[in-house]
Amino acid sequence: MKYALIVGSLRKESLNRKLLSVIEKIINDQKLGEIEVIDSNDIDLPLYNQDIEDNGMPDKVNNITQKVIAADALIISSPEYNGSISSPLKNTIDWISRHRPIPFNKLPILMTGASPGRLGAMRGIAHAKITFEALNSFVYPETFTLSKANEAFNSDGELKDKDQFSRLESLVSDFHKFCERIS
Repeated sequence: MKYALIVGSLRKESLNRKLLSVIEKIINDQKLGEIEVIDSNDIDLPLYNQDIEDNGMPDKVNNITQKVIAADALIISSPEYNGSISSPLKNTIDWISRHRPIPFNKLPILMTGASPGRLGAMRGIAHAKITFEALNSFVYPETFTLSKANEAFNSDGELKDKDQFSRLESLVSDFHKFCERIS
């Protein structure tokens, strides 16, 4: 199984990038498959604009799109912006969705999110799910949200709360089984 992991934030010290690092470790420790990280440098794209597309897709968009096409499943960790989907994630989805056939079609997707707030990016994930479902993706029904994420990681980048880690570990394992069933 090949996973593409997308961080929905442009911040260098993104809490969502830290969460994806924990997920990477889980995938590696459980030997669930290969990982391709689509990081903030990859999604730092111009705002989607039909005029840009008409003059040829930017190379960065083509590179990300090829990574998604090569993946068997996506795992996304994204913050919420003002109670909704983060603009870098939405812009990335908009660019990738212009490729034909649409790379998200029937692609299994696990949504996670981290935020310093109480809801842990829950509303942003809900809005992103709507977008992916409109693109005919198989959005996994369970999610992982990490509230107070600015306090959740130790100096080694591990989750401090062992129960949270166990829950995330189980979720990643269950998502992997889901991907195997539908592939």
